[in-house]
Amino acid sequence: MYRKRTIYFEHMEPTFTSSPALSKRERYEQFLTEFAPFIEGEDDRISAMANTAAALHEAFGFFWVGFYLVHDELWLHLGPFQGSVACSRIRHGRGVCGTAWAKAQTLIVPDVDAFPGHIACSSLSRSEIVVPMINGGKVIGVLDIDSDCLDAFDEDDRRGLEAVVKHIISA
Repeated sequence: MYRKRTIYFEHMEPTFTSSPALSKRERYEQFLTEFAPFIEGEDDRISAMANTAAALHEAFGFFWVGFYLVHDELWLHLGPFQGSVACSRIRHGRGVCGTAWAKAQTLIVPDVDAFPGHIACSSLSRSEIVVPMINGGKVIGVLDIDSDCLDAFDEDDRRGLEAVVKHIISA
């Protein structure tokens, strides 16, 4: 069955854009409906994260979308992403990503310049949301999304992106 699915997707050119007339919550619901089957059964987490970053970037027009993965329990290492060049390593508890990892909770930062210890990978980043990837009670990485606008993220983003991360973990 997996082989058939792979062959099917090799010839598919999915698009994840949605109508701007939809509310943010509705856009996340549509995204999950269309995207979840795309990564379902994918046994390579890097492939799932790469396609997730690309699909989120396309669907929502985020400035930067990417993953950082836990390495040696001290660092997050840059994983698949869409956007400009980024920091390759972030220490546990440092910046927004390291803090979300340490707290094992989603962080929404309306103004990154007001966040103590923010790590500026890009001077264009103005706000950020970071969702930890938790598997077996342990953080294995984070989904990091930056906006070039202040206060770009809210509870709809938190709920929608946490659902996206759950799909990646279960894939």
